[in-house]
Order: sequence, then structure tokens, then C-alpha cells
Amino acid sequence: MSDRNTAIAHARAAFDSGRFQDVLAKLIAVPSTSQDPDRAADVATYLDAHIRLGFTVALHPNPEPGFGPILFAQRIEAAGLPTVLTYGHGDTVHGLEDQWRPGLAPWALTVEGDRWYGRGTADNKGQHAVNLAALESVIAARQGRVGFNIKLILETSEEQGSRGLGAFVAARRDLLAADVLIASDGPRVLPDLPTIATGTRGTFHFDLLVSLRRGGVHSGHWGGLAADPAVILAHALASICDRHGRILVPGWLPKAGIPAATKSVLEGCPVGGGGQSAAIDPDWGEPGLTDAEKIFAWTSFIVLAMTSGTPAHPVNAVAPDARAHCQLRYTVDADPATFEADLRRHLDAAGFPEVRIERAGIRMPASRTDPAHPWVRFAADSIARSLDRRVQIIPNAAGGLPGDVFVDHLDVPLVWVPHSYNGCQQHGPDEHILASSLREAITAFAGLWWDLGEGNTPSPTSMNVERDRANSV
Repeated sequence: MSDRNTAIAHARAAFDSGRFQDVLAKLIAVPSTSQDPDRAADVATYLDAHIRLGFTVALHPNPEPGFGPILFAQRIEAAGLPTVLTYGHGDTVHGLEDQWRPGLAPWALTVEGDRWYGRGTADNKGQHAVNLAALESVIAARQGRVGFNIKLILETSEEQGSRGLGAFVAARRDLLAADVLIASDGPRVLPDLPTIATGTRGTFHFDLLVSLRRGGVHSGHWGGLAADPAVILAHALASICDRHGRILVPGWLPKAGIPAATKSVLEGCPVGGGGQSAAIDPDWGEPGLTDAEKIFAWTSFIVLAMTSGTPAHPVNAVAPDARAHCQLRYTVDADPATFEADLRRHLDAAGFPEVRIERAGIRMPASRTDPAHPWVRFAADSIARSLDRRVQIIPNAAGGLPGDVFVDHLDVPLVWVPHSYNGCQQHGPDEHILASSLREAITAFAGLWWDLGEGNTPSPTSMNVERDRANSV
């Protein structure tokens, strides 16, 4: 007679035999980068051959022209059963083929010990594929049933800000109705510590521009007489953020500080696992906060790019202008509706009226479900039971995901279960995921899918979801 242990054993066997590796290799081989218009056919191909498991599948054009299609699949076993919505994205960033080290390539799965290399292994092909492989094992163990209803959205424009996803979901509220979103993306807090995130930080972008004249002027004849826009911009940036990364624009910070519930869940939460690609600078960021509070509960300011003149070919001239593209990562506890006005007031008060703010707006809103929500506890207890390890719950991941879409339009709690780690090099060359984490993932999700069909899920009336309803600009 099949039971929970049978389902988990079946899932582990699928992984250990190499069957899952073969599936993932085929997915990685599809160069489905949404950031390259020439790959539009490959993006669609990724969705065409992806779903099985008794789902009813429909492929929809993106509501926004020029962006990738969206796959919706569902497996409805009976009315009245709990319904789970799961999500993934089949698109990737650029392959960066010429930047991978010798022996590696973005569109081929390469195994080196515990590391499986390839574009999309971590973000996000490997993560949603392993969850579906676990579901397949549960279906086999239950002789063709799972014991609940499941709906799946696979989009192909996440790497372009999930363009069109909000409109797609809003137009299909009834069709997509569910009790909970359970999906995987992003990193664990540590490579070997199972993690649940109940939301994500949002992203707010803007340009700062200092433009003083139509063209450059000779540095010998005008140096010391003509104002240098790069110097002015550098001082403006220094007024926004001090030498150690502390934000000096009060309106950008959580209005009432870090909520007690958030502080509580982050107590003792470790942060790390960046490997050789990154290390924590203990003196950077808001003083008095733990590392976990800095990235999961506070606002961070980043200068993503800045230019003045032509760095590759400098000339002896005082440049006419300088530009910086900046980003805020923020939580639901800060108000992005005031970010631009807060910055304008700050720059004016600091003596920088000539610094212009351009292209300011939200790229991806923040979202959060109460970390003590019954669905979060249900998933954490199930995963802890399967892995015989504690699960770290965080109030939101540090990065961005379209959780706000599902909260705002479907009113579902968010349970993100990441399988990657901070050193995976996603978005860069040599992207990889750890095989040990994938094996834990297929184990955890086989147990979780099994438990969802046992009839002991939380009541659908017990939801308490915090929202960030700010509109994208």
C-alpha cells in the first residue's frame, strides 16, 4: 500500500537514477532568453514540450505585445478539494556565451561534482522542474491521484519584469482561484538550510542626471572654471547614502521601523553562502541591524551604473553631463509612492537643484504574507518532517518576484520555497545549482505534495495577507 515514504522514495529514485538530470538537460538546451528578440521561437518551444502529468494545458499570448507567451495548466480532481497554484518562469537572461569559463556553456547542462552548470539551472528551470518531478512521483505513488487540485502558471517574461502577467491573472480571477501559492525561485538563506520566504522585496528604479552644457569643453582651458557634472553627481550620491551604505533619505525607510513579527521571525536567521563571488561587509548598511534584517527587512540603495564622458575612450574635456542609474530594494513597510518626492526634497535641501530625477518608478512591487500564516506553518512542518531539519522562515526574499500579482488579484498567501543559494551566479556566467539542494528539493516537495492530499490543510478562511498595492510606473 502506498504511503508518504513510498512517494519520497520514488522521487529520490528518480533523482538518483539520473532521470531528472536528463529532463533538466533538455530544458537547459533550449536557449529561451526573453531578453533577445531573436530567441522568441525558443521561448515558445520551451513551453510547448514542458507539461504532462495529466494537466489540461492552454498556451496564451501575452496581453502585452512583444512579450513572451504564458502557459496555464490545471489538474482538477474534485470540487471541494484544496487548490494549489504553482508558478515558474521558463525564460532566462542572456546566455553571455563568451564569458563562461572553458568547459562550460550556457545551453548545455554540465556536471562537476555537486554543481550543475547551465543557464536556467538556478533561475528558474531547475527549480520549477524539480517540483513537477516530485509531483510526478506522488501521482505514481497514489495510483494516478494527488488528492488535491493544482494549477500551474509558467510565464516567459519574468526576466523583463513579468510584463503582462498582472493583466493575464486579473482577466482570469475565477479560472486561477486557489487557496495558496506554493512555488520556488531565489536562494536559501544558506546553501544547506531549507528556507521559506513569504514574499519578496520590491524594486524601484530611477536615473539621476546632471546636464550642464551641449558638449564637452577643453579640460586645459576650462578645467577649474567650468563645473564638472561628474563631481556634482558624485556629491549628490554621497548625500543620499553615506560612506558605509546607510541611507540618508528618511522617507525611503520603513515608516515604523521593522515590525515586531518580522524581527521575531528573523531572530537568529543566518545569511551567507555567496562563495567566492561575494562576501558580507559587516560595516555596510544600516547600523544596529543584523545581516538578515538588512536584506530581508530594510531598504537598500544601489548604484547600478554611472557614466560621464566615454570611459573606454577618454578625451581631455570636461564632460557635458553625468548619469547614474539607481535602484532601491524595499519591503512592504516602506511606501514607494513617496520615493521620488522624498528624493526631490532631499536633493533640493542638500543643495543639488540641478540634479534631475528621470524614469522613476516601480519595476516590481513588494509583497508579504504574515510569516505565521497557517499555510506557511503547514509547508514548514511538512518540509521539516521530510528532511528531518529545521526550516528557516523569512518574511520576504531579498530579491524580486511577482508575488504581488497573486496577492492583489487572487488574494492568496505566498509560500516561496527556494532551492538555490546566493553563490549560484544567476544572471552571470557560470550559473549553477547544487545537486544536493535539488535532491533535498525533490524530497521536500514529494512530502509536501503528499501532505496536501491528506485532507489536513488549513482552512481557506484563515488568510491574512499584507499587500503592497502601489502601481507600477
